This record gives sequence, C-alpha cells and structure tokens, in this order.
Amino acid sequence: MTTSIKRVRRLPGWAKLLTVLVTLLVVLLAAVRLLFFDGLKDVFGEETHDRSGPALLTSIRDISRYDAASGNFQVVVDLEKDAKYLPDAIRGTRTLYVGAGTVDAYVDLGKVGEDDVTVNQDRTSATLRLPHAQLGKPALDPERSYAVSKQRGLLDRLGDLFSDNPNGEQAVQRLASKHIAEAAEESRLTARAESNTTGMLEGLLRSLGFEEVEVTYGGT
Repeated sequence: MTTSIKRVRRLPGWAKLLTVLVTLLVVLLAAVRLLFFDGLKDVFGEETHDRSGPALLTSIRDISRYDAASGNFQVVVDLEKDAKYLPDAIRGTRTLYVGAGTVDAYVDLGKVGEDDVTVNQDRTSATLRLPHAQLGKPALDPERSYAVSKQRGLLDRLGDLFSDNPNGEQAVQRLASKHIAEAAEESRLTARAESNTTGMLEGLLRSLGFEEVEVTYGGT
C-alpha cells in the first residue's frame, strides 16, 4: 500500500507582500472614491433656488365670452434649416418636436345687443341671435410637448456656446402652434361650441319659465 503525498506550494514572501499591497491599494482607492468624489458632488452639485419676485397684477379685463368647447391636438414638427453652400455637418439644424396643446372655441356673448334678443309679452317664448363661435389661440402644454431629437452642424454647435439660449425651441413651438391652429380650423370645434351654447341657453331660459327657446347664429 502506497501513500501519495501532495506537496502544497507556498507563495514566496515577495508574492505574499504583493498580494497584501494590492489589497490595501484596492481598499484605499475605494475609500478615496467614496470620500473624494462624494465630496466633489457636495461642492459642485447643482442646487435650485427660486428667487423670483412676487407676481404683480398689471390689469384686469372683463370676459364676456362663453367657452363652450375645447379640442386637444398633437402634431409632430420636423424643422430643418440648411445653409446654401455648406454641408449639413458644417452648418444646419434639424429638430424633431412633438407639440401638444389645446384650442378653445367660444361664443362672445358681449356682442349680443338688445335687437338680438326677442321675448314675447307672456315671457314664455324667447329668440336669441348670437355671433358665430370663434377659435381661441392655441395653448401648448409644456408637460406634453418635447423635442425628440435635435441635430446641429459644427458651426451651430460653436454658436450655441456663445448663445444666451442654446436650446431654444421657439421656432418649432411657433410652427407647432401654427399647425394646431390649422387643424382646429378644419375640425368641427366651432360647430360643437355653438351646439353646447345652445344647450346651455335653452336649459337656463327654461329654468326661468320660458317654454319655447330659439337660438340662431349669425349676429354681429
């Protein structure tokens, strides 16, 4: 019966010392990273302070219009600006922007005159002639509007370094508002507003005792 004895090689002293030094170096780097870089975050980290002054009331305007309908619209704007003799990589921008906003349709009741309202002697019948419904200005929703991508040439990127508003999106926002306004004009939003206004006035006058209520549109 033979017994085999395996010899375990022991690391030389210099290898053990190198292992210890490497371990200590790793621990030291981890400690420096935690202390130094976290400290840098405290020093160079961003903080937001709202130092705006109080809002001041500059004017008051009476509103006589009845907002009878509101439409939600969304448009994807693809705006590209190129230089005539330079490639896009040198000079030019292209912005892909999603614009979402609302357009209100209203009837201006302030334009209704005495001649536009007719009531019989028994106060049981009333006829009203109202101006046609109009569309308000588009209102972009900043919470639902955003830039998908923005490509800029080299000269445009250099110009952004010296611009007060390097990420300005006024051009695409104006274009989005324009397209939303056009879409609102092509929709039946004003017709919906006139129908809702008619329903509101009929309900109001019948609650006051009128049995017959006629509402027409086309007044001044």
